[in-house]
Amino acid sequence: MGNQVEGTVKWFNEEKGYGFIAQKEGKDVFVHHSAIKGSGRKSLTEGQKVLMEVVQGAKGLQAENVTPLG
Repeated sequence: MGNQVEGTVKWFNEEKGYGFIAQKEGKDVFVHHSAIKGSGRKSLTEGQKVLMEVVQGAKGLQAENVTPLG
């Protein structure tokens, strides 16, 4: 398991199943619905706090093992 960092959801498009999370420090991170922990319909809301692992993907930084907080 990688290093967990906290972030805040900038936006998430439920229809397309992806969005971006702002890190406290560093660049924004791409998030795909498949990286969100949990069962059923996976979604995030703008302003929501999350814990995540940040990895280098083919097109830039992306979130893995995203855990919504609160």
